[in-house]
Amino acid sequence: MVLLTGGCAGSSPLPPPEFSGDAALVYVRTQLDFGPRIPGTEGHRRMAAWLDSLLRVRADTVVVQAWDHATVAGATVPLRNFIARFNPAAVTRLLFFAHWDTRPRADGPGSRDSTAPVPGANDGASGVAVLLAMADALRQVPPAVGVDLLFVDGEDLGSFTVDKDVLIGSRYYARNPMPGPKPLYAVLFDMIGDADLQIYQEGYSLTAAPEVVDLVWRTAADLGYAKLFPSEPRHTLIDDHRPLQEAGFRAIDLIDFDYPHWHTPDDTFDKISAKSLKAVGDVAMALVRKAK
Repeated sequence: MVLLTGGCAGSSPLPPPEFSGDAALVYVRTQLDFGPRIPGTEGHRRMAAWLDSLLRVRADTVVVQAWDHATVAGATVPLRNFIARFNPAAVTRLLFFAHWDTRPRADGPGSRDSTAPVPGANDGASGVAVLLAMADALRQVPPAVGVDLLFVDGEDLGSFTVDKDVLIGSRYYARNPMPGPKPLYAVLFDMIGDADLQIYQEGYSLTAAPEVVDLVWRTAADLGYAKLFPSEPRHTLIDDHRPLQEAGFRAIDLIDFDYPHWHTPDDTFDKISAKSLKAVGDVAMALVRKAK
C-alpha cells in the first residue's frame, strides 16, 4: 500500500513525456493489415509471428505461453500469450496487458452485418499498440522497477452471454502467472484509441482495487488529461481484468465502452486517434517512472 500511495499526485514531479502516439498509430495500422486476427486463421498466425519478432528485440525476456484450446463447437485452435519482461529480476513489478485477437462475428448491437468479422482497430489493436509503443520507450530508458507487458489471446472468440470461449488467454495467465511476487498492480487497456476518448472508472475495478483507480486517474489529471479520464463510474464490465482479479491480482480496466462501433464491421482505422493513444501511453509511462 505504501508503494501505491507514495506515487500519487503531488509527491514528485512527473517525468517528461516519452511515449509516441504516432508510433502507436502505425502499430494499429500494421495489425489491421494482417486482416482479422481470429484464432486459427492466417491473420492470427502472421500477427503472432510479428509480435514475437518485435518483442524479442525490445524486451529483456520474452515468455510465450502456447496451448491448444478446444471450443464448445468442437474445434481446436492454437492460442498464444506473449509476456515481454523488462528488468525481470526486480521484485517490485507492474503489469500492463491487452488482448491481441479479434472477434469472428460482428454481432454487436449496431452491426450492419452480423456475419462479418470485426476488424478490431479499437477492440484489440489500440491496446496492443499502446503496449508496443511502451516497449519502445522502455527499451530506450529501462525501468527502475520490473514491468511486464502481457498480450493475451482468445478474449473475443466466443460468447460473453453464456461465458464460453471468451477471456481464454487471461484465464490461462491467471492459472499460470510468472514466478515470483505478484505485480503491485495490473492495468488492462481495451478500446482506448477512439478519437472521442472518455475513460470512465469501471465498476469491478473500483471494487477490487480502488486505490489503483485513484492512482491512475490522479496521474492522468496531473498530465492534463482529466477530461479524457472522468473521475466517476459508468460501466461494470466482464473483461480480461476479471480472471486476474479472481486470482488475487489488483487489476483494473481502462476502457471507453461508449464506442458505437463495438463488435461491428465499422471498428476501422479511421476511428482511431494518435492523440488518444498518446494520452493513455503517457499515463502508463508516468506510472512506470513514478513506481519505486
